[in-house]
Amino acid sequence: MDDFPNGFKARYEELLGTEAGAFFATFEQPVQKGFRINPLKALQALYDTQAMKPVAWGKWGYFGRVNGHSIDHTTGLIYSQEPSAQLVGEIAHPKPGEKVLDLAAAPGGKTTHLASFMRQEGLLVSNEIFKKRAQILSENVERFGTENVLVTNHAPAELSPKFPAYFDRIVLDAPCSGEGMFRKDPAAMQYWDVEYPSRCAKLQKEILVEALKMLKTNGELIYSTCTFAPEEDEQVIAWLLATYPDLELIPIVKPLGVDDGRPEWADGNPELTKTARLFPHHIDGEGHFIAHLRLKSEVEKPQRSLPELQSNLTKSQHELWQIFAEETLKKVPNGILVAFGDQLYLAPYGTPVLTGLRILRVGLHLGTFKKNRFEPSLALALAEHPTAFKNVYALNDREWSQYVHGETFFVDDSQKMLKGWYLLTANGNGTGFGKFVNGQMKNFYPKGLRFLPK
Repeated sequence: MDDFPNGFKARYEELLGTEAGAFFATFEQPVQKGFRINPLKALQALYDTQAMKPVAWGKWGYFGRVNGHSIDHTTGLIYSQEPSAQLVGEIAHPKPGEKVLDLAAAPGGKTTHLASFMRQEGLLVSNEIFKKRAQILSENVERFGTENVLVTNHAPAELSPKFPAYFDRIVLDAPCSGEGMFRKDPAAMQYWDVEYPSRCAKLQKEILVEALKMLKTNGELIYSTCTFAPEEDEQVIAWLLATYPDLELIPIVKPLGVDDGRPEWADGNPELTKTARLFPHHIDGEGHFIAHLRLKSEVEKPQRSLPELQSNLTKSQHELWQIFAEETLKKVPNGILVAFGDQLYLAPYGTPVLTGLRILRVGLHLGTFKKNRFEPSLALALAEHPTAFKNVYALNDREWSQYVHGETFFVDDSQKMLKGWYLLTANGNGTGFGKFVNGQMKNFYPKGLRFLPK
């Protein structure tokens, strides 16, 4: 690849010295594709996806390509994520029950990885400033089957007053110059010039100021970028340590091929070796930088108690939900029932009052109130294990193809089946709802998601 932006090659020849040749050679090599298996699913065996080899640092990570129209993808069993990016979630590693913020979350790779560790317990606020990207984030969160994620659409400065000293853990995969993605997305080069990293660093510092307002004392901040630029990596962390004396770096245990951060590219502080750099000439993956910090202090930050969300269902809405739950569910999920118009959500216990927040998703979307009935959502089918439902029907490959195409189909041996709602499964995992009437399975797969499998 010889069409680098002006100044890029000379810059990294100077920074990398004798390593530069091997570094630039990687831009001619194939992009490494990867994915993670979803541990929240009832059955975690791959059905129509090939795993090439495990990602060395990923508990659920594999090299391989994802087909967006596969059973594995549509049931949320797999999530496409570049191998290097998977190290961020592994380092963050939240615990079930924690309050966690993914501050720049779209399209959802980090959020779904964090949710994997949290096991549906605690609260994960997944924020994205751009509305269209926030909608994609919400869709990916739904397909993954999460129940404890709050998707918000705010600038960091709008979010920080709502959650003062609130989070146990904050992940900021910061907007950056994207140098580490040049091989994967050559179009990203058109935005680059020699001053671009410095402009990005200014924005990153502004976001970090807001992030730290939301971090509890002894809380942890995981900062990452997909760029090689020292201005956005070691130099940002050096600035953080100098500006916030209560911040300390937590050493990152580095898998084979992952490098220490380079103090000489910043202010020389040897602490910067505790950060991690992923270079494509040392690992199978794209470029990344990660720092893991803790906010230590003798004095607890003042923490305003946030009032908790309360159920707002009308009597008729509650009755319609109860009728559906009694007829359809063996196990009713726990949480706070909240209606937004005719849409019913189940918010995690402890969710704060949402006044003043732009919300795209609150926990688990249960379904829609229709006239005199309740209609379940795809999200409910994707989140709850089949054992939670009274009526379950396992689709064969032909029926699955008909279902995702939006077709109604006849069911063999239907005389044994009761009339009503059925969770439809593929490869042992929920894929949607159908309603069985007179030997036919009526199709409730969302119209906007339907496709014709090849």
